[in-house]
Amino acid sequence: MTKCLLSVAAGNTPAARGAVVDQMLAAAPDAVVLAVSVESRDEKYPVVQSLLSGVDPTLRNTASLGATGDPVVILRQALLSIRHADRHPHVILALPQNLDVLPLLAELWRVPTGGSSLADHFDPAPVVVGIDPASFLADMGCIHRAVQQWNGSEHGDPLTVAEAAARQVEAADALVVRSATDNSDDSQASGVASLTSHLNARALLTQCPRDGVPGTELRSSFVRRLPPEAADERRARLEPVTAALVHRGLDNGVRTVLWRARRPVHAERLSGALADVMFGVVRSRGHLWLASRPDSVVIWHSAGAHLELREAGGWLEAGAAGAWEAASPQRRTLASWFWDDYYGERRNEITFTGVDLDHRRIHAVLDATLLTDEELSRGQESWASIPDPLLGDADPL
Repeated sequence: MTKCLLSVAAGNTPAARGAVVDQMLAAAPDAVVLAVSVESRDEKYPVVQSLLSGVDPTLRNTASLGATGDPVVILRQALLSIRHADRHPHVILALPQNLDVLPLLAELWRVPTGGSSLADHFDPAPVVVGIDPASFLADMGCIHRAVQQWNGSEHGDPLTVAEAAARQVEAADALVVRSATDNSDDSQASGVASLTSHLNARALLTQCPRDGVPGTELRSSFVRRLPPEAADERRARLEPVTAALVHRGLDNGVRTVLWRARRPVHAERLSGALADVMFGVVRSRGHLWLASRPDSVVIWHSAGAHLELREAGGWLEAGAAGAWEAASPQRRTLASWFWDDYYGERRNEITFTGVDLDHRRIHAVLDATLLTDEELSRGQESWASIPDPLLGDADPL
């Protein structure tokens, strides 16, 4: 049986998501749309509502209209039911804002124990995210309100609104930035397009008027069949150590700066330098090798004016076969590229995106936080005594 295509549509507003679905249907008019809403209640699991629409009205009863439970289990069952009942070659899964797209898809494509794999019936197609510029700018400035998103079978940790907005952009294979008017000189839309292209350099970017649609060729790229390894690549992007894909150049004042270093960071010096490092930064992501926690990967991510550092597992070590097997092929390849005979995978890598960023200043400030030759020579036992105001209250792994 020929596999069905599974596209994903999302957006930072319901209207932006709806516009993406319309554009997909213009390119694939025989597709069916599974529109999902997730309502959290006091119970452990949310209520998952689904609405199935398409050219065949008999399909509308195929998917459950409402169920309480694990969102991934409910969506997987609905998709498999559609596939078994339907002759159409394409399903568009329209996701709401309170789902964290990338971890949700990673869990959706995971092979369940004793269950049917989605990969046996579907090939992945692009994740297309619609962006309303005004709403996106407002969200990227919102750090004082927390939201919780379902990242698969459970609520993830609370996120700022800015972090949730950045993650949605970074999950996309294609981004559609909607202009406020038909005016091609719309500076707000152009600025947001530049920013989102830096936040996600791998995504295809297009701008279109609010009431317009992209051209036929571009719309077709939204519903193309992705390589079989696409699902694995999405899972790999959730690893604590990933490959940085950097958008080069300066666009409407937006620049991305990549900083790498091959020796550990002095936590106290970094704490004192944060104000200088983060000046003008809208989004930053990466990982640190802190001298005070040499065995822990420390994740770094900021959105708006909020920075979060947290431990996220250990570094890959020579001879640790179980850890290597559990890591994604992409991370294993990355580790081999940067492997050091003494320190192994350990290193620092962070990308900073913002307006008018000075890469020389950022590099100089961060380089000054690294251990000196003399501090490095003392060894890891000595590093443990370095004051750590960043994660000092957390127990080392």
